[in-house]
Amino acid sequence: MSKSVSILTGVKYAYLTAIFALLSSILYPFVQGGSLDYSIYGIIVLFVGLAGGIMIYKASTSDKKRGIYLGIGLGLVAVSLLFVLELTGRPLF
Repeated sequence: MSKSVSILTGVKYAYLTAIFALLSSILYPFVQGGSLDYSIYGIIVLFVGLAGGIMIYKASTSDKKRGIYLGIGLGLVAVSLLFVLELTGRPLF
């Protein structure tokens, strides 16, 4: 039974990955004839934020490594925010 739970968890993350890729409008440059660069940067930002969110979730469900997961998760969310600010050209301070 444990193996099926681990497969379902992997499928859940695959669906989340596909949804984030589609939501970041990967098809928009092909339709409009624009550059693919910003779509790739957007996907990277979303994946870093998603990884941070997953780590924060794991911190809430873990008993032993709660601090490590929380630190990594918040760090990844902060890096994602810095990427967004860099892409928009807005200064941090």
